[in-house]
Amino acid sequence: MPRRLFPVFLFGIPIMAAILAVSNWADDPGGSDDWPLPRGDAQSTGSTTMDVPSDLMVRWEFRADDAIETTPVVAGGRVFVADVMGKLYAIDQATGKGIWSNDYDTGFIAAAAVQEGTLVIGDVEGNLYAVDAATGQPKWKQSTEGEINGSAAFFGDQVLVTSQDGNLYCFRLADGTRVWTYPTDDQIRCSPTVAGDRTFLGGCDGRLHVVDLNTGKAIGEPLPLDGPTGSTAAVRGEKAFVPIMDGAVFAFDWKTSQQLWRYEDEEAAQEYRSSAAVSDEWVIVSSQRKQVDAISIATGKRVWRHTLRRRADASPVIAGSDVFIAATDGRLVRLSLADGTDEKWSYEIRGSFLAAPAIANHQLFIADEDGVVRCFAGNGN
Repeated sequence: MPRRLFPVFLFGIPIMAAILAVSNWADDPGGSDDWPLPRGDAQSTGSTTMDVPSDLMVRWEFRADDAIETTPVVAGGRVFVADVMGKLYAIDQATGKGIWSNDYDTGFIAAAAVQEGTLVIGDVEGNLYAVDAATGQPKWKQSTEGEINGSAAFFGDQVLVTSQDGNLYCFRLADGTRVWTYPTDDQIRCSPTVAGDRTFLGGCDGRLHVVDLNTGKAIGEPLPLDGPTGSTAAVRGEKAFVPIMDGAVFAFDWKTSQQLWRYEDEEAAQEYRSSAAVSDEWVIVSSQRKQVDAISIATGKRVWRHTLRRRADASPVIAGSDVFIAATDGRLVRLSLADGTDEKWSYEIRGSFLAAPAIANHQLFIADEDGVVRCFAGNGN
């Protein structure tokens, strides 16, 4: 089974409509009901204004051949997941029945990404595959020199992917032709975050890189993070947010390249290996020390804290007025975004959840380390 150095959680938010548009190939278009990137949108917010019902229950289960360590993505009436041994699955969103599957030689710890009927996914040997999302038929294959931990992202008709070889690659979505390569000084384990014509990369070199997507060149000097990160940056408006492994969460004004605030727990040092979820008011982070914190976007101060039974390797996800946390003890917990103090709902399995859920069409989709994909819906959905 492929191994990783630490849990990687992938992750994307609405920007320019032309960039974000996902043209579905099915008769039933998903539109805003889709979750085509593991952090939901191009800006990696891990957030949607869509509510899910209060009476969530399991609607269907699908069993893969092996463990799944990534977030499902949902597009065109289908759910896409890949397991750690190298099998990629397309599942009917309504019924939970398998539609097609592809076997590859190596495993996946990066989630898929979908745009305009094309699914793109990278493997642990640095290969990047593009397939027809409707049929699973291959379109093209490219290679990097390092393991791919992060999901791909899209900019117009181009696809972006990072590699542990320290590079950000830009390929043409249609045929896989390389457009440009942006080098950094160390490994990159996050997904690219796109806002307008820029992408944001937090790296193991302890810097937040801002890259012009038209040229593949850096915009100014990278912003200092004071430590390495494998987290995907989240962008809301003109602000970018990124946690680092050394226990800090940074907020930047990316237009002026100014640090707005830095959050750290003054009582006990935390450790962040997942990405933040960001709403209009809050930044939600979960630490390796079992803490879920809500930080005010305006002030950088902690507003509330919820302590889990065990740590959450998965990134938080905001849906409407709630936040969902999937933990390593096999509990999926729903908290109020307003105060986070009480669990409004929970669901428990015998294994572990290692990646965040997806929210689409007022339903919740999540996979676990036993390879089970579940769809949760309300009584009327």
